Amino acid sequence: GLLPRLQTSAPTIRTLASSNSFSQNIPSSLWKLGRLNHVAIAVPDLEKAQSMYKDVLGAQVSETVALPEHGVYTVFVELGNTKLELLHPLGEKSPIANFLQKNKTGGIHHICIEVDDIKAAMTELKKKKIRILSEEPKIGAHGKPVIFLHPKDCHGVLVELEQA
Repeated sequence: GLLPRLQTSAPTIRTLASSNSFSQNIPSSLWKLGRLNHVAIAVPDLEKAQSMYKDVLGAQVSETVALPEHGVYTVFVELGNTKLELLHPLGEKSPIANFLQKNKTGGIHHICIEVDDIKAAMTELKKKKIRILSEEPKIGAHGKPVIFLHPKDCHGVLVELEQA
């Protein structure tokens, strides 16, 4: 019946509960991941998206900033614990224009996670065969160095790392 099965599985549960915590199994590193800085959303109509977050949802929304080096206009929506970055194409070679051609209504483009040492992160990630989409960090929307990791190496997610 049920009692022998419960008695058999109980030691397994105790073993799992008393095992080392997950963080103790992570090898020490010269750099550390920090907090989620933002989730970036590509939008076909920047003014309409700004208005939705500001006027409908009541969020604090930044002014539009052009980042020609990245081929985007950006707007940040403050959420308290993180931000949303609204992205709109700037120029014909904008990666956001390509994204919007495939996703006409827009969608999540990337996530941005802070790191305490972007150069050490780049060195270690290259050793681990994670492709970085630029040879050197570029200055991002917050005026800090950023890199992007290839989505095929990150389970389908474009990951931006930003120097904290």
